Amino acid sequence: LPGLKARGMVRLVAFSSTSRFTKVDSPEASERAVAKALADAEQAVETWCGEHGVAWTILRPTLIYDEGHDENVSRIARLARRFHVMPLSGRGEGLRQPVHAADLAVGALAAAMAPGAKDRAYDLVGGETLTYRAMVDRIFEGLGKTPRAMPMPTWLFGLLMRLAKPFYPGATAAMGTRMGQDLTFDSSAAMRDFGWSPRRFHPRF
Repeated sequence: LPGLKARGMVRLVAFSSTSRFTKVDSPEASERAVAKALADAEQAVETWCGEHGVAWTILRPTLIYDEGHDENVSRIARLARRFHVMPLSGRGEGLRQPVHAADLAVGALAAAMAPGAKDRAYDLVGGETLTYRAMVDRIFEGLGKTPRAMPMPTWLFGLLMRLAKPFYPGATAAMGTRMGQDLTFDSSAAMRDFGWSPRRFHPRF
């Protein structure tokens, strides 16, 4: 930030994540640490910008995807390609709002030029709210495959994640718990202040 300020920066748009809220009470210490780091970083940006006369905007996306280039939707796609089935913890009824990276780029540019977005933070959601299972089905369809989800008891999914951890370091039992939780947010303020208008969830790989 000091380097950018020295080159004339008067406006900053920074990305955070809604994980600062959804992982605060996670049973996994590493995920709680992520939430704290995000919250601390947001506060540091706000404080620094306020002290140096830089207008700031913080954008907090929900689940980000960009076909083949992310570690959320594309990770599920890789599992679907390899195993032709996606295990679910419970029925996978938790709600999601996946948002495309290209839409976030457009939103960041719009926020940078919008006077009403100065010194504010926004939650940015995708253009559709759907269950985790429906999201998985859409990913299968985006691969040209017949959707095949495999619901299983939460304890069994947790065991599967522990066994998978050596091969997928990011795998945690908390991932299964969240499949049944609604991780939804409201982007009406972003729609009002800088015309946020993301696409619906129809990934194509």
